[in-house]
Amino acid sequence: MKTCYPRYTDWNTTSNITEYMKQAIFILILLIGLSSIHAQEITIGAPNYDSIAIIIRDSTSSYYYPRLFSRLLQYDTTLNVEEYKILYYGYTFQPEYEPYWRSPYDDKLAKYYQKPDLNEQDQDSLIFYALQSISTNPFDLRQLNSLAYVYHLKGDEETTYRISHRFQGIIAAIMSTGDGMTCQSAFHVISTGHEYVVLNLFQFQFESQLLTSDFCDLLRVKKDQRGIDGIYFSIKRIWDTNAAKMKTMNK
Repeated sequence: MKTCYPRYTDWNTTSNITEYMKQAIFILILLIGLSSIHAQEITIGAPNYDSIAIIIRDSTSSYYYPRLFSRLLQYDTTLNVEEYKILYYGYTFQPEYEPYWRSPYDDKLAKYYQKPDLNEQDQDSLIFYALQSISTNPFDLRQLNSLAYVYHLKGDEETTYRISHRFQGIIAAIMSTGDGMTCQSAFHVISTGHEYVVLNLFQFQFESQLLTSDFCDLLRVKKDQRGIDGIYFSIKRIWDTNAAKMKTMNK
């Protein structure tokens, strides 16, 4: 494993997700193969948090969060992109959401990411700690990607598919919020770490980071043949949620 985030494209040669960013959502939809996706119209645009807050609390809604979240935990491969969007952005309304979450298993996992190759014992250890990390945060993209990669190495393609389905569903949800070319059309994330997963996924070389006045992270990247030198990520929800938590703590 030669990168911090082993890419799905490293081991699935039929995937081609290095296309222009504006087309990414449609490519990812094809990759994921989500159930009934062909009949589904995907809404491209920033998440409406007010609407999300209402529907995830409505027990009569198909987006009622406890039911939807249960399907996520079961690695349900029938979840579609709209459901992943509600799950991902709706997670910010859950008490367990931590805006600046860091995996408690990062230090234990780091040594495996630094190895050029993983033997069977390494693979088993990485699986164990990655699963522990995901159990504390089901949207831990780094470990989901790593876990899918290791299960592929072990020849367990069924488990690989189920895990990569969640990983790609979350990525598709992020990609459906904009094109990343301006702060107004930024990709919305609920973790700053997800910004770097996206950069790595599309094989951009990070150079610097700038926080804008509109609560966007502008990640400058090395300009290549695609002509892109920066990607915008909206982190306003992270800031707002963190501020609300701090206010509650200080009461």
